[in-house]
Amino acid sequence: MKLLLTVLMALCLAHPAFAKEATPLAEDPAVEQRMVNIAEELRCLVCQNESLAGSRADLAQDLRREVRTLIKDGKTDQEVKDFLVSRYGDFVLYRPQVKPTTYVLWMGPFVLLIIGIAVLVNYLRRRSRQVVDTPLSAEECQRAESLLKENKS
Repeated sequence: MKLLLTVLMALCLAHPAFAKEATPLAEDPAVEQRMVNIAEELRCLVCQNESLAGSRADLAQDLRREVRTLIKDGKTDQEVKDFLVSRYGDFVLYRPQVKPTTYVLWMGPFVLLIIGIAVLVNYLRRRSRQVVDTPLSAEECQRAESLLKENKS
């Protein structure tokens, strides 16, 4: 009985009168397609790990609106990206250009990896020297021999 009541309530709530008409994304599908292609290459400034096209943040919606406006004004894809870079910096691009201001972005991870490996190798060398260079005292030698003799018998 409960199942029947639940199904009836679900059908009532799903009535077409509750449905709303979908709002069009853009007047021109070509403009919308260009906007999506450009937005896929841009980073959402709020989410940071999402593309501008996939983000639901308010700022991302504003930026998509701005991109649409620039496209309607006749700007090329590169001009749109240049405009956003001039406003928000190279961080807005998923693949920033290699230039002196972005060397840290491109080379930083490799430099940190090399430094990490050098520190690890240095640490392991020091540790191995400490273990080998430390001789046992006479008392420690006698104790080790007595423990070995106890284990044999």
